[in-house]
Amino acid sequence: MRAFAWIATGVLSVALLTQPVSVQAQLSLSVTIIAVLLVLWRFGRSPLARQAYLALSSFIVIRYVYWRLTCTLPPTSDWVGLGFGLILLSAELYCVLILIISLIVNVDPVKRKPLTRRDDEDLPVVDVFIPTYNEDEYILATTAAAALSMDYPKEKLNVWLLDDGGTDQKCNDKNPAKAEAAKLRRSSLQELCKRLGAHYLTRAKNEHAKAGNMNSALAHVKGDIVLVFDADHAPFRAFLQETVAYFIDYPKLFLVQTPHVFLNPDPIEKNLKTFDRMPSENEMFYSMTQRGLDKWDASFFCGSAALLRRSALMEAGGFSGVTITEDCETAFELHAKGYNSIFVDKPLIAGLQPETFASFVGQRVRWCQGMLQIMVLKNPALKKGLKPIQKLGYLSSMTFWFFPFPRLIFMLAPLAYILFDVKIFVSNVDEAVAFTATYMISNVMLQNYMFGTVRWPWVSELYEYCQGVFLSKAIVSVLMNPRKPTFNVTAKGLTLDNDHLSELAWPFFAIYLMLLTGTLVAAFRYVVEPGVSNLMMIVGIWNTFNLIMAGVALGAVSERKQPDRHPRLTIKRKGWLDFSDQRVAVEIVNVSAGGCAVRLMEEMPPMLLEAEDTRARLTIEPVGDLVGKRSLPLIFRRGPNTGDDIFGCEFDTMQAEEYFVLADLMYGDSDALPRFLASRRKHKSIWAGTGQFIWWGLVEPFRALAYLFKPKPKTEEEAAAAPAPPPETSTAWLKRLVAQASDGEKKPAEGDPQQAARKSA
Repeated sequence: MRAFAWIATGVLSVALLTQPVSVQAQLSLSVTIIAVLLVLWRFGRSPLARQAYLALSSFIVIRYVYWRLTCTLPPTSDWVGLGFGLILLSAELYCVLILIISLIVNVDPVKRKPLTRRDDEDLPVVDVFIPTYNEDEYILATTAAAALSMDYPKEKLNVWLLDDGGTDQKCNDKNPAKAEAAKLRRSSLQELCKRLGAHYLTRAKNEHAKAGNMNSALAHVKGDIVLVFDADHAPFRAFLQETVAYFIDYPKLFLVQTPHVFLNPDPIEKNLKTFDRMPSENEMFYSMTQRGLDKWDASFFCGSAALLRRSALMEAGGFSGVTITEDCETAFELHAKGYNSIFVDKPLIAGLQPETFASFVGQRVRWCQGMLQIMVLKNPALKKGLKPIQKLGYLSSMTFWFFPFPRLIFMLAPLAYILFDVKIFVSNVDEAVAFTATYMISNVMLQNYMFGTVRWPWVSELYEYCQGVFLSKAIVSVLMNPRKPTFNVTAKGLTLDNDHLSELAWPFFAIYLMLLTGTLVAAFRYVVEPGVSNLMMIVGIWNTFNLIMAGVALGAVSERKQPDRHPRLTIKRKGWLDFSDQRVAVEIVNVSAGGCAVRLMEEMPPMLLEAEDTRARLTIEPVGDLVGKRSLPLIFRRGPNTGDDIFGCEFDTMQAEEYFVLADLMYGDSDALPRFLASRRKHKSIWAGTGQFIWWGLVEPFRALAYLFKPKPKTEEEAAAAPAPPPETSTAWLKRLVAQASDGEKKPAEGDPQQAARKSA
């Protein structure tokens, strides 16, 4: 009866909302609703007010869609305009569909209460998997030490380093240099694990990428829970205490997923300089969407920072490996078997993001293709065992990746009318204001109401546009051959030594020039040509907004230099600097894998301050129990900043056991990362966000032009009179990326030969 009541109410509401009214009545109605939304925005944040806000916003959306379908398409006599008009309409309907699904998913996001601490004897045995392929050893040492340092009974915690870079296949490679490198890697990591107290595992062949690596490890473990960390995802000390007891409380639970949080900015954040003041792009997904899915038992595995019940994995045949997104695919199969999932919205790991725009796009190509593979090969709508709401949740996560097509349609559509007089949208100014303008205003208000603390206005559109330029071809590739894409490792840990344009920047310049031409032509025609209607002004404004978006994107692909490859985490810990015959108390204010900054708490001898490359050891007040009497070797690289007693320090060559000190220092305080996220999660109003976006759109093209005409610095090879290889074009780079089926071996998603050379060096 309840379902029937909801369906009947929905049908009656749609029937009422699609009644034809005059333009003036529509404008009055929409303005009234927007006024009510403003009141709710100011005074209503309860669950009931939230649902009222969503319902009222939906009213304007439905009215707009009805008007678009019935009144705005060109006549059949204008077959060119009608064709382009249907393309634009289909893009809009796709966005409305995604919006509706998003409202359903996020109607009441779950916020779980912290767990109570359990007795050690009640806790399950946990096997930690750290899959690795080509990551630097210091990254693996840091992650393994942090995993071993988690607050958990040591006899119930086993850490496994799963090395796919030292397999038998690689050690027996026909290329002697590659074979020797694999053997050296294997022996070095075996020694590292031995000294840390972790377990080293490799396998015969590199089959089925990450999923195959972890499935091989499943045959060696007997624990109750499998905990997966990417090689560059180091856990905080409280990780297991905040998560593992859910498996005790819920026998049918197969997954506990936690957010992915990063110490370094993604390329767009870095290039626009927003990392310290704007929420990262992924925070909306982890802080809202995953919590929304959690209400419907549909939150899914994201590849790392997650615990899975081993018995459930074994029942499903291990980690799924049909697609290149083994994480979501595994959750998909286990949800279909009746198992449950939980999302814990607390940052408990710190990871690394791609540093370059090319590697960022390469990562998104893999995500996009993998999700579409699941949709095509395993169709959630037809999957037996899934609840209807779970099917909707998975379909929303998969169909989302079609966004490149509508995003590019919206970007280029105004040019059809401005340059070629093709009318793809039949409307006058009054109708455009009453329906289109109010729809856009309410839509922006809705997005800001729901996600304003985790997403600034227009940032979603920017990320979608920047990715959409390249993902379109990747989507077509996977739809034509769903089994073709292969797993590629995302390049991380790169150092950018100078300001330069990304090798993928050229399409963004071309689109910007087209849009700039369109804006100038629209202004000229509106002022000069007789008979041009006010519709040209509206379309010109639309094109100008697109121009601003394209201008911001030029800034996003203008790579700022980043000489420091080790991102720092702000902390507040006590410690002591030990010199040969002197001990000085300090406060450690930030730390990274490469060094730290300390504030002097007492006077240091002048001779030590004046010396260059002064060596010392840093002893800390530990949080965990694995530090013992160990300390960290330091080298002072610079003097104090003006007006304070803060010194920058670089870690000297570290022994394996000393990584326990680094892990305790970086990851001992589990509230350090939440404090950082809270510092930048301040609601950004529509006015402030729009103003910031316009400013970027005006100034960033000039920075991109400066990079374009900036002399390219000589490489070492060029200095030695050796010609440098030309960078790949964006087309060649993407063609290589999406056509990896011919090479089953995983490769970093790098397109810049100079970056590859720096990494190998």
